[in-house]
Amino acid sequence: MIDEFAKDNLHGRLRRDRRALLWKLDGLSEYDARRPLTVTGINLLGLVKHVASVEARYFGEVFDRPSPEPLSRWQDHDGSDLWAAEDEMRDQIIESYRRTWEHSDATIDELALDAPGHVPWWPEPYANTNLFAILVHVLGETNRHAGHADILREGVDGRTGMRPEHETQIDEDARTTYCAKIEQAARSAASNSTPGAMSGRWPSASTRSARTR
Repeated sequence: MIDEFAKDNLHGRLRRDRRALLWKLDGLSEYDARRPLTVTGINLLGLVKHVASVEARYFGEVFDRPSPEPLSRWQDHDGSDLWAAEDEMRDQIIESYRRTWEHSDATIDELALDAPGHVPWWPEPYANTNLFAILVHVLGETNRHAGHADILREGVDGRTGMRPEHETQIDEDARTTYCAKIEQAARSAASNSTPGAMSGRWPSASTRSARTR
């Protein structure tokens, strides 16, 4: 009973985060879906492509159930799953991700939580693992990148939220007022801080001792 509850709970959260990640592409132009949005080049369509490859490997190769989606050898990984080339269509990447869901779901449904798997790109002794550990790992990976997508999409057009049915109308005035309040608090805190605290460093031992006298 506990095993089935754990599997259903983890699997349900994975399904939730998949949908949230994919929704972050909704309504974007081709350029905004693909362009680098951080100094390290993170982009929204690339996040979807990357998470699809993660699922395909972990719920495929790890359990000797290779994904039907085309994948390069893990030894040849070159970062190309983190962005979309100009000849890679957005719809193709999205559909590949959805087909990967189906393959992953079949693995999760058919195997027990203690079913053994082997991750050749993990160091020993962690390479020998099981479905429970892989479910937790992939859920964490998907959740992390869905969080990245939240921030990136907010920076593009201000849209936020986890599901379209929970999205609220953007109130620019309310947002401006809220941010101004946080900005003022930050400036006040900085003006009252010691030089060591303002620079992000702990005060020296002598400074701490002087404060306690």
